[in-house]
Amino acid sequence: MPAMPGLVSVKTPADAPPLRVAVPDTQPLSNPPRTPMKKTPSSTPSRSKPSPGRSSGKKDSPSVSSAAVVVDVDDPSLDNPDLGPFLLKLARDAIASGEGPNKALDYAIRATKSFERCCAAVAPPIPGGSDGGPVLDLAMSLHVLAAIYCSLGRFDEAVPPLERAIQVPDPTRGPDHSLAAFSGHMQLGDTLSMLGQIDRSIACYEEGLKIQIQTLGDTDPRVGETCRYLAEAYVQAMQFNKAEELCKKTLEIHRAHSEPASLEEAADRRLMAIICEAKGDYENALEHLVLASMAMIASGQESEVASIDVSIGNIYMALCRFDEAVFSYQKALTVFKSSKGETHPTVASVFVRLAELYHRTGKLRESKSYCENALRIYNKPVPGTTVEEIAGGLTEISAIYESVDEPEEALKLLQKSMKLLEDKPGQQSAIAGLEARMGVMYYTLGRYEEARNAFESAVTKLRAAGEKSAFFGVVLNQMGLACVQLFKIDEAGELFEEARVILEQERGPCDQDTLGVYSNLAATYDAMGRIEDAIEILEQVLKLREEKLGIANPDFEDEKKRLAELLKEAGRSRNHKAKSLQNLIDPNARPPKKESSAKKWPSLGFKF
Repeated sequence: MPAMPGLVSVKTPADAPPLRVAVPDTQPLSNPPRTPMKKTPSSTPSRSKPSPGRSSGKKDSPSVSSAAVVVDVDDPSLDNPDLGPFLLKLARDAIASGEGPNKALDYAIRATKSFERCCAAVAPPIPGGSDGGPVLDLAMSLHVLAAIYCSLGRFDEAVPPLERAIQVPDPTRGPDHSLAAFSGHMQLGDTLSMLGQIDRSIACYEEGLKIQIQTLGDTDPRVGETCRYLAEAYVQAMQFNKAEELCKKTLEIHRAHSEPASLEEAADRRLMAIICEAKGDYENALEHLVLASMAMIASGQESEVASIDVSIGNIYMALCRFDEAVFSYQKALTVFKSSKGETHPTVASVFVRLAELYHRTGKLRESKSYCENALRIYNKPVPGTTVEEIAGGLTEISAIYESVDEPEEALKLLQKSMKLLEDKPGQQSAIAGLEARMGVMYYTLGRYEEARNAFESAVTKLRAAGEKSAFFGVVLNQMGLACVQLFKIDEAGELFEEARVILEQERGPCDQDTLGVYSNLAATYDAMGRIEDAIEILEQVLKLREEKLGIANPDFEDEKKRLAELLKEAGRSRNHKAKSLQNLIDPNARPPKKESSAKKWPSLGFKF
């Protein structure tokens, strides 16, 4: 099969300006448009959990982002086959000259309409033909139009053109069509990622990779780059088994086409280390990092070696090899201070790692000192620092403050992180994660109304993103607990039921989170008078523990006792004492005052 230049994954540097849409004068599809949408997931380890879709673009002013472009679709001049290419050139010139994205958007919309007219006027191509004609011009125009919408922050409006663009080319008609289809799927995946629709985003990347492999074969170096790109997306979605499989494939491809200990192989090994660390395979993670470090040392990449040293320190800390972790962190800190300056965010990130280490070893004074040093840097960021870096650092520091019983300070840091991210496209899932953490903290402080509100906001964002992960199930369970404390038992039951379905699918019935939801749901059914349903669930839980998990768990005796009480009551009138809730409700929680005969709830014991 002939070579296919330009068929690589669409990536945009983190420091890319907000609008750079390449519209070539000739051979429109020789290069796919690089869209300023998704910040490529870092292949360097990060202690913060990967979050889906990040953006480095600045928020546009309302006058720019809200302006509407009206195009007369009946304009007869749009039938001119020379008009489309000319308008695309004008769009490029408008961007380069600084006339503004709205002017470029006007030209791009008109160009697209012109290409659509020309495609409709041309007879259907001969099957198997290699010519592209106006079909490929239309695909290119749709890519550019979507990129301009994204540069304006109007990601929802970028999706329809891209969905149309992936339907236009026919990969069976040759490499040009394959390139157009591949670029469209990757660009659509990036756009959906910015909208927080991770599952749909990954599906687009998978389809793009499939087209690329069909065209280039499965050992081409460009296929390796796309495999790594998809593996990074899997890591962000916490699908680590799939990420590991693709990363291994990437390593094999790069070993076959690159020199030993190449920079490409080093990047693959750093990603593999992230995956291994996430799966708890610390020894293998350490091995990959050491090999990556050796490759970087051979290439003279001092800053990259320091970044790997931080990752090595993380692994040593996970293995409780604290002295070696301190050595790795201090080594990296020295390099970062000399090469980037003492107020650079990478210096702050190492301070956070040291703060966590000293907290774990009981040296709380040293831990607090490093937290304060990091906060000084984050509070006065140097130019070029991204809000994602600041928000991630504040979030990690908040976890340390929470663990030393300073919840109010931890909440302030989480609120500040959320405020930094709220205007950034593609950060809705990350914000939902922060709100869920705040909900947990409010709950532990007994501020149940605030906890429920935080969980509800998180659930709303996750629903909008189409989230169906185990994390979503856990958040639903936590919101249900807050509802129980507020005596909203019916609402709690609905939330536990939804959490049950999700966790059974994602984790299976034997997972501890799933078992916790079973227990919570049984207690709620008991409180609602649905004794038979509560009995059925508790019998299922006890059967799972006896047959698969063992009976050593302390919850086993409690669940067995609860079941015996329910079975005893099942044959007679229910007095609604809700004995399954004996360990659930906070004794300090007060039910809403209705009438004097209102029942008093015993204390709650849901599995949080």
